[in-house]
Amino acid sequence: MTVPEERERLNPAPPHALPEPRQPADECTAWFTYTAAGDQLVWSPAFSAMIGRLPAEKGKTRQILARHVHRDDHAKALGAITEAWTSLNTVHTTVRLMRADGGWFDVDCSIEPMAGPDGSVRGIRGTVRDVSARERARRESVRLTRRGETVQASLVEPDPATGLLIRARFADEIDRALRGAGGALLVVRVQTGDTVEAVRPDHNADLLHRAARLVEEKARPEHLVGRVGPNEIAVLLAGTTWRAAREQARELVAALGELAHCWGGLVRFERDAEAGSHGLLIDAEQAWRQSREADRALTLVAHPVPVRDRQGSYRTRVADALGTDRFTLYSQPILELQTNKVTRHELLLRVLDETDGPQSPIQVLDTAERLDAIFDIDLWVVERAMRLAAEQPGLCLQVNLSGRSVGDPRLTNEVEKLLDRYRVDPAQLTFEITETALIGNLSEARRFADRVRDLGCGLALDDFGSGYASFRYLRLFPIDLVKIDGEYVVDLVDNPQDQVLVRALVQVCQAYGIHTVAEFVQDEATLRMLRELGVDYVQGYLIGRPSPVVPGRLRKS
Repeated sequence: MTVPEERERLNPAPPHALPEPRQPADECTAWFTYTAAGDQLVWSPAFSAMIGRLPAEKGKTRQILARHVHRDDHAKALGAITEAWTSLNTVHTTVRLMRADGGWFDVDCSIEPMAGPDGSVRGIRGTVRDVSARERARRESVRLTRRGETVQASLVEPDPATGLLIRARFADEIDRALRGAGGALLVVRVQTGDTVEAVRPDHNADLLHRAARLVEEKARPEHLVGRVGPNEIAVLLAGTTWRAAREQARELVAALGELAHCWGGLVRFERDAEAGSHGLLIDAEQAWRQSREADRALTLVAHPVPVRDRQGSYRTRVADALGTDRFTLYSQPILELQTNKVTRHELLLRVLDETDGPQSPIQVLDTAERLDAIFDIDLWVVERAMRLAAEQPGLCLQVNLSGRSVGDPRLTNEVEKLLDRYRVDPAQLTFEITETALIGNLSEARRFADRVRDLGCGLALDDFGSGYASFRYLRLFPIDLVKIDGEYVVDLVDNPQDQVLVRALVQVCQAYGIHTVAEFVQDEATLRMLRELGVDYVQGYLIGRPSPVVPGRLRKS
């Protein structure tokens, strides 16, 4: 690759390539006049200097003057001239003028009608003053205001149910603490009872809110509190001795025990420990489970589990979950806008907690990816997708795959075997790669993508626009369909910036020959706007909520 210095040396710029600095002209001497009789245009030497033309130049015309008005200001300039001509009043406007060298600058222009002996307008006179410094400052102020409105104020996102830090942000804080002093991590599980009825969502919401407020009240100001699971609240005791951490953990668990059933797990960590945030969370969660099994309030882990042991333990838990049907599939319909028919469904993995029913798999999948235990989960989903496709010929399904599995050489062979075993039409299946996921091996991922396309399956890119690799992946993989991240769709009607972004993403995909799906569509106004922007498919609560997969009963139209 040629470095910038080498490119400059190989392709030297011609001499005098840059324009000479322009000095602001005296506003009293920078003027132009236009007389309708004879179509005559005259301008002052100072105005010539402003726009970079020779003072003695002949053949000045209004067409030449118009070419020196910035194209985006043509309408404004013409409107000001028309108003002055028809109203017989002086009109003031601010426009951008173009120099002959291609540069541009801002001017305040006073346009004054010139009346003839009979009182009718015979022409106009324009007085021009350079206001580039003022307008530059104004545009910068507008830009900063707009940027402040469009950039998320903080990465510290609160959990909507409790107001606490979400798991991902809480994990960031654990990693920061690991770079500082030692401390401890407490994870507590709270629930009102041991039955499914006792932990219904309406009961849970109130319980979690009260538990969160109680923990915030009891924890010290320097300790962070977050919600890290369906019924789990965590406290980061950074810079705390093990003895002090044990005392505080017992106090918190005791206080929560008066509110509901509560079990806790406390894990000690040291500075620059081998275990990262996710490892410590896994250890603390395993510790509260041990508390529940042993019917005690708190389990202490003085030393984090070695990484190798944790990986083995987690793989065992994944295998147990797969073997005991703790994973289940939901589906969500996708509407094709051209036909107004549901032509495909996305399969969504859910995890059955011990008593809570279906939960989002984000926590489980994130941990499984980090501990290299994701392949078996993805293979479980793929096989069940094959069964559904075989049961309902013509049904099109979209199957999510993790970045690690896509880069695993075993996946391609397994997909081929399953297609042959269930005799599925490959066109029924589209495999989704999550754009935000880290693909383990790009060469293997490309091999998988090419092979499934050769077999007749589709390939989709999920969460398009949310990560760093979006446009790169469009060139790396033979993508058929892109799912625009719902973050840019949910407020589309009221957010002009999101409208610009979605329009641009659609245009890019159209140029690449790729279909688009918009997620998080919840109202008719958003649906109409997406039609106008050229989106091909939509998905969201307006079309249909995720529901349990019942073999043979997925809606096809």
